[in-house]
Amino acid sequence: MTRPPRRYKFVEVAPVTAETLEDAVNAGVAEGWQLEGIRFVMTEASRRPAMAFVSFVAADAPAPPATPPA
Repeated sequence: MTRPPRRYKFVEVAPVTAETLEDAVNAGVAEGWQLEGIRFVMTEASRRPAMAFVSFVAADAPAPPATPPA
């Protein structure tokens, strides 16, 4: 039995503020996506992130198979 591939969505957020991240997450979830994570892009010139990538996975996508402990 083959599993259907997982579907992903990525949203680039710039500038990075609490409001822009909240808007991106709320919009994705409202479209039926499940939040997977947020990755920040830093620069040496600033302590604040230059941009962020918000990743979503389709809410109806199957979870990856669990790997047995080594």
